[in-house]
Amino acid sequence: MAIYHMQAKVVSRGSGRSAVAASAYMSCSRMYNDYDGIQHDYTRKHGLIYQEVMLPPMAPSEWNDREQLWNAVEETEKTKDSRLAREFVVALPVELDKDSNISLLQDFIKKNFVDMGMCADFAIHDTDGHNPHAHILLTVRPLNENGTWQYKTEKEYLCIKDGEEKGFTASEFKTAQKQGWEKQYRYKVGKKKEYLTSSVAQEKGYERIDKHPKSSRYGRQNPISEQWNSDEQLCIWRANWADAVNKMLARNQINATIDHRSFADQGITEQPTIHEGYIAQNMEKKGMIADRCEINRQIRADNKMLRELKAKVAKLAEAVEKSIPIIAETLEAIRNHMIFTQYHLLHNEMQKEVIHDWMNHFNPILNKYNTVKKKLKAKVTERKELNVKKEKTSILNPIQHIKLNQQLTTITEEIEELKSRKEQLIFQAECSTDKDMTNLSKKYDQMNNNLDILDSQDISLKKQLEKDAAAFREEKFRPEPEQYTELLDTRIQIRPDFRDKLIEQLKGTFGKYYDYHRRDIAANEVDYFNVEDPDVFSHRAWELEYQRKQEMQRNQPARSKKKSHDMEL
Repeated sequence: MAIYHMQAKVVSRGSGRSAVAASAYMSCSRMYNDYDGIQHDYTRKHGLIYQEVMLPPMAPSEWNDREQLWNAVEETEKTKDSRLAREFVVALPVELDKDSNISLLQDFIKKNFVDMGMCADFAIHDTDGHNPHAHILLTVRPLNENGTWQYKTEKEYLCIKDGEEKGFTASEFKTAQKQGWEKQYRYKVGKKKEYLTSSVAQEKGYERIDKHPKSSRYGRQNPISEQWNSDEQLCIWRANWADAVNKMLARNQINATIDHRSFADQGITEQPTIHEGYIAQNMEKKGMIADRCEINRQIRADNKMLRELKAKVAKLAEAVEKSIPIIAETLEAIRNHMIFTQYHLLHNEMQKEVIHDWMNHFNPILNKYNTVKKKLKAKVTERKELNVKKEKTSILNPIQHIKLNQQLTTITEEIEELKSRKEQLIFQAECSTDKDMTNLSKKYDQMNNNLDILDSQDISLKKQLEKDAAAFREEKFRPEPEQYTELLDTRIQIRPDFRDKLIEQLKGTFGKYYDYHRRDIAANEVDYFNVEDPDVFSHRAWELEYQRKQEMQRNQPARSKKKSHDMEL
């Protein structure tokens, strides 16, 4: 029976894979990978029915040799986690013969991949004669007209002009710079770090702390690659494969079809029954209970209940999913949690700066103190040894006595000098005794451990931030486009309450270290992370307030007239 199966995968170095190895495996051939110097030999592998390389017109003709094709891909990708290829595994209809399946694949690959500019390498496998399937390996970089590779992503600098921020690539920036656009760099402004243009920073005398200009998170993706990598394009390919298979089945007058949609999309949410078999059916006919038949009865009963429940909750589920107030509350709750997380990150950054400043101040003092202490201990030990030696020296040897005394005098002076130096260092460390210096050294070690704890905490907080951002995006695009204005107005109305809750939470957690300015910075960074413009909210809030005041003014005469009438009565 014809079934639908299309699995999309990515061949990347990050997962330990190689495009050369993947091609050699599916084509059952021997290929050498120039990138890592590994020979991949799968010539003993069985089950290969057919293999072919298909190229777009602009691709070099030597790439018809798959070894040269995928070595060219490996050479182009430089990073250790590069995406090398895209792989599809599709099930072929068992009802079709070999030639029909080959024709089906060739036509599908040409229309959907090669015509879009991809190089395709495919092979048909069938190890047992009952599971025909194909592996399709595709290049992920677009090609220029001259057969060279295009870029995947290009760095995009976020420049500013007259308060407006806009992204430019390196080639675009040359023209933009003439128009007055400036790159932004991180500068130290007090205890904070802010992105400023060089002209503004020079006027105020700020120190630049980072040589890298402000840029977008993922850069400017190649529009062709962006289309290939999109979920929408994958859905198109899945649908096109189902259409291609169904057309080929119809052409061969085979009464069978496949559907690319999931069971949920098809409305199939019931449990499938299991195959009973003639033995179980015969047992039932004889009056005995068969396990398989009993299981199927339970499944059918469950499915009946599911159908009844589905009919009852369908309208309610739809209302809940598309309820604007619920979505608005969910979005603001996620935003609050993200702001709290970002505030925590900023607080940690401030703590780390304080700790670094403290450690930088006391580190040289402690190092000098420990060095002096070691020297002093060594000199005291040496003096004891000289005193012992002097006691053992006979009084009949005056010359030796004189020599030892000279040495003792010198060492004693050195000891006194070291003691004086040690006292200076203790005073410099704002301590009084050696015990205080020991405690200071322990505190220094604890501060160093605190830095490690804060770094580990930052990793967890950043992961949580990304998780919340994904949930935010999912909820944000749940409503229909025509409901976006209603969603915005609802969020504006409930945001003051959520802001009060956030402030209360921040004050309860951070106490005296709560800073409203840091809260505003965290909120702005979260909105930037969620691709939300705060100006849109403020402008819309002003419009709503203006409409409310206008409505009050329109109702004011009526109320005044009613009041005068009541007074007359």
